[in-house]
Amino acid sequence: MFAHKLLKFHRKLNDVCIIKRFYSKKNLLALSERGFFQDLFPDTAGPQMTKMFEKAPQTIYAGFDPTADSLHIGNLLVIMGLLHCQRAGHQTIALLGGATGLIGDPSGRKTERSQLQERIVENNLQSIRQQLEKIFQNHQDCLWDDSKYKTPRCPLIIVNNADWYRNLNIIDFISNTGRHFRLGQMLSRSSVQSRLETEGGMSFTEFTYQTFQAYDWLHLLRSYNCRFQMGGSDQMGNLMSGHELISRAEKKDVFGLTLPIVTNEEGDKFGKSAGNAVWLDEKKTSAFALYQFFVRRPDSEVEKLLKLFTFIPLNEIDYLMEEHRKEPEKRKAQTMLAEDVTLLVHGEKGLKQAETVTNALYHGNVDGLAELNAEEVQQTLSGATLVDILAEPEMTMLKLAMQAKCFPTESDAIRIISAGGFYVNQKRCQNVSEIITNGIHVLKNGITILRVGKRNFYVVRWLK
Repeated sequence: MFAHKLLKFHRKLNDVCIIKRFYSKKNLLALSERGFFQDLFPDTAGPQMTKMFEKAPQTIYAGFDPTADSLHIGNLLVIMGLLHCQRAGHQTIALLGGATGLIGDPSGRKTERSQLQERIVENNLQSIRQQLEKIFQNHQDCLWDDSKYKTPRCPLIIVNNADWYRNLNIIDFISNTGRHFRLGQMLSRSSVQSRLETEGGMSFTEFTYQTFQAYDWLHLLRSYNCRFQMGGSDQMGNLMSGHELISRAEKKDVFGLTLPIVTNEEGDKFGKSAGNAVWLDEKKTSAFALYQFFVRRPDSEVEKLLKLFTFIPLNEIDYLMEEHRKEPEKRKAQTMLAEDVTLLVHGEKGLKQAETVTNALYHGNVDGLAELNAEEVQQTLSGATLVDILAEPEMTMLKLAMQAKCFPTESDAIRIISAGGFYVNQKRCQNVSEIITNGIHVLKNGITILRVGKRNFYVVRWLK
């Protein structure tokens, strides 16, 4: 099978095989070698956590609030954390914030989040659940081999905190749970302090968020014996609130693991530069766009990203980087990174599609695009315009360009086409009088891909 060939990979770099083994250790703190953890909480609990991980399978959870209808690359690091836990034989829980999403997490925010309507939250919840299920299924199908491990892999549990808040009486919550919180500690959180210093301040709604996230952990402890919470480093305040609540209410030790907020060279949050998030939903960011995002990572970032976003063992990453430095222009490390992430997020089909479009756009091999329909090509070429054109005999290149609305005026079309700025199926066309011909200008799936300049694509669907 393609996926298993790729992922056990006998991919040759300079005629030397890199064999991908599966990275799995019961002690999750070994992931620190990959730069995976920012902090542990309590910060002195490392030896106790190690003992627990090695003694018996543990339960670890991470939360995802439905603030959008898709997760993004920043969330993928948390998902990678859960996958590492699963690979090591631990039980993983993804908590969806059907209730807390209506409140809004103030962590890392300068202003209050806009209130979401319940129907939007429900739609977002469904989409995020499907994405998580798909990624874990892709991991099982393409990146995991049960036959190699004696430890059984525990399926991901997905829960929605609206299920336990829906019937929770507010008076009971305040009287039974609220008494365990201390205002001094709640006010000391950085997420609270930073907002109190702003002109807009902080609403009571947002201030209570930490109490609900803390109660989530308490509920999971009681229901699943969940002793560990994992989240981004911006979640430390909420994590501490949960730790304090459980210490007082249950007198049990629980632990937090925070992951670094990944940034690019400019210091912007990874995948969210200039407000253009890289989403995990293929309708918002195509498999090709995700693939290219990682292929274009600068050399200064790629080693760190391989450690965070792939399961490749560290010794093999070291070897790969040595090979990469010999011929950096070939972008071997970036290509392997892009392949692994795309396979995890979009599966075998998504990776094939991304590689097909990459070969078409950057290597002139458009044959693979003939296997896709017009909608798939448009989705893959993010921002491409899809146009329907009735096939006519003796249609010229100029008439095609104008009907596709590639240019505002005919004089602009003639000038740019003649100057070499117009492409049909990735081949430059400079003759405005050239006749459109099946098999040359029209792919076997009945579409033609036009390009003006470097990035303006038009997908023509021919009507008969």
